[in-house]
Amino acid sequence: MKFFNNAWNWFEDRTGLMGALWPIMTHAVPKNSASWFYVFGSATMFAFLLQIATGVTLAFMYVPSAGEAYQSLEFITNQTTFGRIVRGLHNWGASAMILLVGLHMIRVYLTASYKFPREMHWISGVILLSLTIIMAFSGQVVRWDQTAVWSTIVAAEQAGRIPFIGTWVADFLIGGETIGGATLSRMFAYHVFIVPALLIIFLVFHLYLVIKNGISEFPKAGEPVDPKTYREKYEASVKRDGVPFWPVAAWRDMVFGFIVITTILLIAVIIGPPDLGAPPNPSNIDALPVPDWYFIFYFAFLALMPPPMETVLMVFGPLLVGALLFALPFISNRGERSPLRRPWAIAMVALTIGSISGLWAIGISSPWSPHFDAKPLTIEIIGADSGPVYRGGEHFNDKGCLYCHTISGHGGLRGPDLTYIGDRLSADELTWRIMNGGLNMPGFGGTLSNVELSDLVMFLKTRKHINPQPSSSGGD
Repeated sequence: MKFFNNAWNWFEDRTGLMGALWPIMTHAVPKNSASWFYVFGSATMFAFLLQIATGVTLAFMYVPSAGEAYQSLEFITNQTTFGRIVRGLHNWGASAMILLVGLHMIRVYLTASYKFPREMHWISGVILLSLTIIMAFSGQVVRWDQTAVWSTIVAAEQAGRIPFIGTWVADFLIGGETIGGATLSRMFAYHVFIVPALLIIFLVFHLYLVIKNGISEFPKAGEPVDPKTYREKYEASVKRDGVPFWPVAAWRDMVFGFIVITTILLIAVIIGPPDLGAPPNPSNIDALPVPDWYFIFYFAFLALMPPPMETVLMVFGPLLVGALLFALPFISNRGERSPLRRPWAIAMVALTIGSISGLWAIGISSPWSPHFDAKPLTIEIIGADSGPVYRGGEHFNDKGCLYCHTISGHGGLRGPDLTYIGDRLSADELTWRIMNGGLNMPGFGGTLSNVELSDLVMFLKTRKHINPQPSSSGGD
């Protein structure tokens, strides 16, 4: 022990590290800020540190080459020791980081902690949120599967709509005019070097501001912020009732951070990383890419936009949201902080969560896209095991009708539900529709024989509320 004490004393004498850090760690904070409402910011930082550790580990074996990236991830996942767990930690750590930074932002907004003198806290936080989103997107791309390629195409398409500089921005994003090896190299550079460096810089700046201006006290109704007197009141309150950040306030951050990391580890072990999609193939127009869960709401937003409004909403929608977030502390940097006196703030949070949740639910079902992974209709649903009705049900599966139409809960959502189509259309009307198509439906007149068409119509005519079951022979 004497040796270690002497070594530590020597290190401290030469560096003064603990002498510099100890006052920061033990600085006084408002007593009512030592609560569980204030743990989300530090938990986000813990999740980021986990991302750095697991990202560095993965980088030892990941090959950022368009021809080898996909195979290297397969190798990491299936053949290396703990590779599956490390990939799972990195994936679920990203999800935790997105979720926690959102919760932290909600807490700051509801308690109006962006008001004087913490305007720059909020602005640096908005920048950190933006960088976290970019980090998540670029991480999705470096998986370099089918979803990664098409997500990049969507991003480039969106960037290309920016007036005047859109083409340049899109080319800079993907490393040229087309998706290729340069795209992956560029996304890898964003994900591993540029964005993490910016995150660290702004995180340090954010923490510096917290030390400089103090942690905001939990608001009380009837105690508005007045820039002329706030600092004096805050300092007097901290001097009178403050508690040291370490260990009185920080222990909650440590406990919650431990819970977050442990939860991520358990999920990584039990569930593992997401399955890699199909290998990248930009020419596959039947691909159905679905982004990671935290982007699904935006995926739905893009899909539901009216075509005439696409450019306006794609370009100016995110810019407007960003501008409002940056402007918030300047629009309202004084006055009441308590959410009890700011019901509109609670309503805004509820509206935002409700809108994102609704879009997310729609995005999960993706009713605008064919479901190419739809499971074929079973014999029980078809209602026969031979004969024209059975053959018609098989044609419904084989010809791709199931991708867009639902029957008894099986199939896609892009087209009308055909569970009871036999009650609505006659055999002649069904024949005409199948032959000629409709608004979003191709005509099958050139791809079906007369027998196939007859079988398909007979099968659809059995789709009724009261469905007379045909005999197993089907009446050939």
